[in-house]
Amino acid sequence: MRCSLVIIDEAHQAVAETYKLVLDALVIPYEKTALLGLTATPGRTWADINTDAQLAKFFAQQKVTLEIPGYDNPIDYLVDQQYLAKVNYRSLFYETGIELTPQDLNRINTELDIPQYILNRLAAEEQRNLRIILELEALAQHHQRIIVFNTSVEHARLIAGILRFRGFNTDAVTGDTPKSERERLIQSFKDEQPQTKILCNYGVLTTGFDAPKTSAAVIARPTKSLVLYSQMVGCAIRGLKAGGNATAEIVTVVDSQLPSFGSVASAFHNWQDVWRKNP
Repeated sequence: MRCSLVIIDEAHQAVAETYKLVLDALVIPYEKTALLGLTATPGRTWADINTDAQLAKFFAQQKVTLEIPGYDNPIDYLVDQQYLAKVNYRSLFYETGIELTPQDLNRINTELDIPQYILNRLAAEEQRNLRIILELEALAQHHQRIIVFNTSVEHARLIAGILRFRGFNTDAVTGDTPKSERERLIQSFKDEQPQTKILCNYGVLTTGFDAPKTSAAVIARPTKSLVLYSQMVGCAIRGLKAGGNATAEIVTVVDSQLPSFGSVASAFHNWQDVWRKNP
């Protein structure tokens, strides 16, 4: 049995070994089978052009995107049309208290993302955590659904626990949370009740997470991945025509000595050099 069209969502994952094996089996043996990839971020990394070029080659370097006269990128157009919220991007600057050795800096520069042991050290920074908590308390005065992207499982639990102690309706979900409990907590976060709810998480609420009423996010997890950053931001910027909000706030914790991003519009220019522009 064969099909004439194969569609893969989150297509930036297409060249990962497990995905590529399935796609090759469905497409390569059949000359007339077409492959269509859907993604908000047509790249795999931020700085490794070889990996990004591999993805572009997999799709014959053919990228189709919205091109609207008068707009530099699709983000601005979708905001104007109210499919995406008008976002206030803010940076929460923090002078990292941890000391990074030359070996640490080398690993940060050479690995695809920031090593987990460095994220764990950030999670233990008391002053950094205090800044995050105070920022969340301020956001809770204006937003009903707030999501936090933490640096580790323990960090998600810690921030959620402190906020609960201070009287906020806060839960934490991680890869360690039992599936039934995780689903219950996410459904509670997505309900229509008017009180403010804050959901801390590590590693589970990026790809495929859908909570349209979320209007604020605190990105406390530094990352080199523009794909991951875009997915975290995307959880909170659904516009009115997509069941979301007119405005949104994205607060990114910017740690000294570590890479960071300021918005998602750059995702539409970062990988231009590995794709062939269609006529």
